[in-house]
Amino acid sequence: MMFHAHALLFDNDGTLVSSLDSVDRCWTRWAREYGITAEEFARVELHGRTAVEIVGDLLPARLVPEAVARVEQLEVEDVPGGVRLLPGTRDFLDSLPADRWAVVTSATRRLAEARLEAVGIRPKTLVCADDVTRGKPDPEPYLLAARQLGVDPARCVVFEDAPAGLRAGRAAGMTTVALATTHRPEELDADLVVRDLSALSALAAHDAVRISVRD
Repeated sequence: MMFHAHALLFDNDGTLVSSLDSVDRCWTRWAREYGITAEEFARVELHGRTAVEIVGDLLPARLVPEAVARVEQLEVEDVPGGVRLLPGTRDFLDSLPADRWAVVTSATRRLAEARLEAVGIRPKTLVCADDVTRGKPDPEPYLLAARQLGVDPARCVVFEDAPAGLRAGRAAGMTTVALATTHRPEELDADLVVRDLSALSALAAHDAVRISVRD
């Protein structure tokens, strides 16, 4: 299978980097601090959603700003040693022109920049939770990234590991590629499902990037 894209839009956590252990540590500690039971916590969808949305599902509105700041602080402090590149990330990004790709994450800018800096990824375009009013699965984050890159959404390819992010990409009218790094392949609804970025290659031309599955 082969795609041609004018812009490539990447989720971060679970797509470019692995931060699952860090997320588990920090959110478990946060839940204990706020008296949230394991049963209450298990009922809330975490992956691919903003901290504001997650906290809003668990706590009264008056506590949300303080509680979001607390979990962000825990996660930023846990970045050293808590984030690693996923297979294929470095080679795939290095094959792309800097103005053809963006990172689109549900994390805050402070947290996203800390995680990306820890693994040496410095995107020219970065869309974070702070930049939008509605996070994934709403298409707003991906549509904003397309506007910032000056590319028609129909000519963008989204790379995601989470169902919420894939729904956002489809709603934006973009081609979707799912990476089975945090979910089983059968849980991922996308135009293409692969194990991770090491399964793909990219070749940049003057007007597009050709993405293909390695033999």
